[in-house]
Amino acid sequence: MSEDLVGALGGVLDDVVAAMGGTPREGQASMAAEAAMAIEERRHLMVQAGTGTGKSIGYLTPLLTHCALNGVRGLVSTATLALQRQILVKDAPAVVDAVAARTGVRLDVRVLKGWSNYVCLHRLQGGHPAEGTLFEDRDPGAGTEPTGELGRQIVRLREWARASDTGDRDDLEPGVPDRVWHYASVAKPECLGRHCPLVDDCFAQRARDAAAEADVVITNHSLFGINATEGSSLFGEIDAVVVDEAHELADRVRSQAARDITPARVARAARSLRSALSLDVSDLEEAGSGLGAALAPLPDGLLEKRPAALVDAMAVLDDAVRRAQQEVGEAEADQAAKLLARGAVEELAGALDEWGRDPDHSIAYVSRTEPGAERLTVGPLDVAGPLGAVGFGERPAILTSATLALGGSFDFMAAECGLALSPAPWHGIDVGSPFDPAAQAIRYVARRLPVPGRDGPPPAVLDELVELAQASGGGVLALFASRRGAQAGAEALRGRTDFEVLVQGEGTLSALIDRFRDERDSCLVGTLSLWQGVDVVGPSCRLVVIDKIPFPRPDDPVTKARCMDVERRGGSGFRAVSLTHAALLMAQGAGRLLRSDTDRGVVAVLDPRLGTKPYGRFILASMPPMWPTEDPQVVRGALRRLNARK
Repeated sequence: MSEDLVGALGGVLDDVVAAMGGTPREGQASMAAEAAMAIEERRHLMVQAGTGTGKSIGYLTPLLTHCALNGVRGLVSTATLALQRQILVKDAPAVVDAVAARTGVRLDVRVLKGWSNYVCLHRLQGGHPAEGTLFEDRDPGAGTEPTGELGRQIVRLREWARASDTGDRDDLEPGVPDRVWHYASVAKPECLGRHCPLVDDCFAQRARDAAAEADVVITNHSLFGINATEGSSLFGEIDAVVVDEAHELADRVRSQAARDITPARVARAARSLRSALSLDVSDLEEAGSGLGAALAPLPDGLLEKRPAALVDAMAVLDDAVRRAQQEVGEAEADQAAKLLARGAVEELAGALDEWGRDPDHSIAYVSRTEPGAERLTVGPLDVAGPLGAVGFGERPAILTSATLALGGSFDFMAAECGLALSPAPWHGIDVGSPFDPAAQAIRYVARRLPVPGRDGPPPAVLDELVELAQASGGGVLALFASRRGAQAGAEALRGRTDFEVLVQGEGTLSALIDRFRDERDSCLVGTLSLWQGVDVVGPSCRLVVIDKIPFPRPDDPVTKARCMDVERRGGSGFRAVSLTHAALLMAQGAGRLLRSDTDRGVVAVLDPRLGTKPYGRFILASMPPMWPTEDPQVVRGALRRLNARK
């Protein structure tokens, strides 16, 4: 490291932590020092840091200090909007102040989100084409005010937009349902851009312009993926990158890069071209019908080989879409109308481009929500290449999460995220946790229970769940690998205990978690969203129950395609894909228990395979090292004693 960075780093970190009312923790200081060295030496670093380490300050301090000392720009990518907001509102301001005090440089930090996160003034004022009307529930005899909930919410959004400086949905309190926000925002392809009469006041464009000039940009994995996979320049020249929640990066980017195409979508594009530009779209409509006919007989699931009829239908559609693109460009019409029509047809062109990639390096599968509603999804098999070459390249990258070393090794995550393909070297470190899992928590594996099947939890598993919950007196976070399992678990708890049982899907996730936090002896039951989304400090979460190892379904198209690809190259698809997926979720699920150094509790795994199968050792090595037991009486006694400490 340069002497300037070495000299400034420790002082900045001390100032930041002191301003936030604490003292630097050992893991946080180690993380900051290692990150600074990686940035200075132009290499990549993976940092596994347990909950409570203070990861945000641990990476923001060296990143912002480097940017201030060298006059360069930095980027932070996160998986969730909630963490983006925490960084912008809480963590970054403290670091900016400390860096300014030490260097004399006050950095500008901005958030950049997707277009639809910002209110569209043009659409909100009724100037943007939309299906239906914003005031579809207005009573003609009731005057000018809308009588229905949708109309009232739109009026509220208009008033908020007039007073807001950002137009950012996260700044709207209280929020509105997705259905309402749909009428107040647009996706990027729907935006009129410079042809919009309100472009000078556009919140989304203002945010993008501000981010382009900012010293540090905070974005999300999806936008980071767009920048990498589509070769766009969303962020301008960036000198160093930080990826928080890095365990989610590859999946988020893979999902973002996937494209859907349906006969209904083709029909909507054709209607848009006809109504906006008066084009003859009969060939596009016929191509859409041909696509529907080719998809109709295909079963749901991965297309291991592309059927000839579908290949032919997609070729016909490709020709029709390319002609439509040319006709839109040549049409004499209002520029705003042309822009919307171009957006509709280019959405189809993007899916066709994805279909046209080498089938050995892509995933294609069919799904349907109901008979006759077929959907073809196409996407990349692997995103490591663009992430490594474009997302990171030769600029230093710091990737961090509480779960990066699966089975004790960083190799899998390094390969998934593209570090292994980047021209710069990488290495991984584990800075540990400020908690003491072996002293604070018990890991119980119920080896005497039957092996779980696919038909939901067997009666013995539900009995165990209820008995553990009764011993704990509530305070249960019950994590299930399937929706069917969660429903069965909730029914068992509701029918055989007096606890308040909160179930995912019976309210917004944030509201359910707030109630679980506030009601000490309640139970929160759910599926995969809760394995990574619950942060409850204190006795309200003193027992985490995991019903079974969450292996992905073998018929999941993405899992199946990735397993087949590994096996073609001579590896084990189960170990490289399914087992690592399960180990990651098990580590995340177990991590819900200890959220502070005063938390105490039990993680109970009701799947005996964790203790009996050879792969169980790999999963256990990925989980927090809690004190282990397989004795049901020991764990029940511990839970009773814990419940008595009120």
